[in-house]
Amino acid sequence: MKIIYLSVIVLFIVCASYLPAQETAEEIEKLLSKDIITYAAAARFILEASDTKVTSDVHEAFLYAVQQKWLPKNAAENDPARLDGISLLIMRSFNMKGGILYSIIKTPHYSYRELVSKNIIQGRADPAMYVSGEKLLFITGKILSQKESEQ
Repeated sequence: MKIIYLSVIVLFIVCASYLPAQETAEEIEKLLSKDIITYAAAARFILEASDTKVTSDVHEAFLYAVQQKWLPKNAAENDPARLDGISLLIMRSFNMKGGILYSIIKTPHYSYRELVSKNIIQGRADPAMYVSGEKLLFITGKILSQKESEQ
């Protein structure tokens, strides 16, 4: 549990350079309070964290992710976000490389498997499980700290 809170603090520090401090704190607070997030909210946060598309409109972020084919085909804006769908969005928006199967078949299933193998998704996890705001922050924080250490 301490690792999760430590990761949230690290994410807060890393994100502070991307957004004005007040907006970052408010957004992190909103995400932490949600037990299940929607694909639209996840798309807005991840696209901004990856510097792919900065917008305050969740609808616009969702449409952009759908147009880029970065979300599952059957995902609707207000649907609860599943871990495999979020994995695809993360892999594509952060332009992450994957193994042979992911390189050939860029599906949510293989995106999820790549993030598990890269130790970004940890612990008990199921590709069909819904993603909480805390889980999204933890995963995004791991990716951002990994990207920072690569530079």
